[in-house]
Amino acid sequence: MNDDVPGTWWLGDDGLHVDTRGLPPPEPMVAVLWHIGRPGQRGPVIVHLDRDPIYLLPELAERGWTHEHSAGDTGVTLILRAAP
Repeated sequence: MNDDVPGTWWLGDDGLHVDTRGLPPPEPMVAVLWHIGRPGQRGPVIVHLDRDPIYLLPELAERGWTHEHSAGDTGVTLILRAAP
């Protein structure tokens, strides 16, 4: 684990989970961009957030990543995949 990356992360059967809930901006964006920027990372990366990441979405598109979005009682979840 990299101590310089904000948030927590773990590998699950469904992919890499990155939990940024409780972090102040811009730390959620920093964490997500670090994880998707790792060599060989194609996804899925499941990101758990407190709120809609309005500034992150254009950055994902610019880097060639797609996202599925869902909102619930515990915040927002994005499922990220590198575009084919």
